[in-house]
Amino acid sequence: MQKKSLLIIGYVWVEPNSSAAGKRMLQLIHQFLERDYKITFASPSIKNEKAIDLKTLEIDEVSIELNNVSFDIFVKDLQPEIVLFDRFMMEEQFGWRVAENCPKGIRILDTEDLHCLRKTREVCLKKNIDFSIDELLRQDITKREIASILRCDLSLIISNFEMELLKNTFKIDESILIYLPFLFDEIDKTHQLKWKNFEKREHFIFIGNFFHKPNVDAVLTLKNKVWNKVRKQLPKAELHIYGAYVTQQIEQLHNKKEGFIIKGFVEDANEVVGNAKVVLAPINFGAGIKGKLTEAMLCGTPSVTTSIGVEGMSEDLYWNGFVEDDFIEFSKKAIILYLEKKTWEIAQNNGVNIINNIYSKEKNGHLFFNKIEKIQYHLENHRTNNFMGSLLQYQTLQATKYMSKWIEAKNKK
Repeated sequence: MQKKSLLIIGYVWVEPNSSAAGKRMLQLIHQFLERDYKITFASPSIKNEKAIDLKTLEIDEVSIELNNVSFDIFVKDLQPEIVLFDRFMMEEQFGWRVAENCPKGIRILDTEDLHCLRKTREVCLKKNIDFSIDELLRQDITKREIASILRCDLSLIISNFEMELLKNTFKIDESILIYLPFLFDEIDKTHQLKWKNFEKREHFIFIGNFFHKPNVDAVLTLKNKVWNKVRKQLPKAELHIYGAYVTQQIEQLHNKKEGFIIKGFVEDANEVVGNAKVVLAPINFGAGIKGKLTEAMLCGTPSVTTSIGVEGMSEDLYWNGFVEDDFIEFSKKAIILYLEKKTWEIAQNNGVNIINNIYSKEKNGHLFFNKIEKIQYHLENHRTNNFMGSLLQYQTLQATKYMSKWIEAKNKK
């Protein structure tokens, strides 16, 4: 019996040790492998040394080009049952080509997070104004991303906050959306016994990919608004900053005397997070689910973060530590978690509860593939009912197709 086939069009190659997005993609890949799909991963980006070798998972790796008819030939020959776009930019570039050359293939968008939400919050922060729906609706990126979601047969939404935003503000029908957060195994007692206890841990930690602007901003916040207050009360404590693609701006913050130490990229994030006593994440803007905070829970490490940090992550469950938007209070809560064993242990147990109740790999994976099967069986009706999506697909096919062909012809000269 021939295997079902999946084509993933990646914005970048998979780097699970560099970013939450990389971990997310690997989780999705394993979901399809467990259901015996034959997977091809294609990307127009340049592969670097931090990307994993997907061939070890028996996944075909293919380099593809933007604005090139070679992709049409490739996808027409492959004829995958499912095409998964990694972020809306890939759907913009390749969605119309997939629709034209592989019309029966289900088109799924993995949003990673709502880029338009993150970008609008960044704009508001720079303008020193409050975030508003009006500001969100003004952004060009919002129109692009919502159009991409509408054109696809299904979009994976990582945060329940973003799910509600899409349904209530943008009036997108739930039939083309699915809430699919990170996918983790349950944290059982055996796993918890492997964690270092309160007494064996030391120091604070922040971890994040520095290509991601919210992470740069968070470290600057730690340096300018938090760490001096914490260090004054805990003179022997250190704050270790880990993450891929450290910029010169971040490197210059390194100060061993102040205990503010830039460590950079680490192969095993779980090891360093599992050795730390508290994760600090003063996130001022962003979207989606924060990988550093789920990572903290998986390592039994309590955290202090902001309301943006916890958004869409814990539903009505108690947080894995403290949530504070005032950075004087943020600093005080960091000190409390660091010093008070009972408070620390309660926070740790809260994290276990969040992971086991919200991020269940088995439960969420089952719902995901049930949704896919339902769409596969009723694909024609599914697309007919998504009239706005069909309209946008038609208009995009006309406009993008001829723009792309013009670029392609120009490149041949």
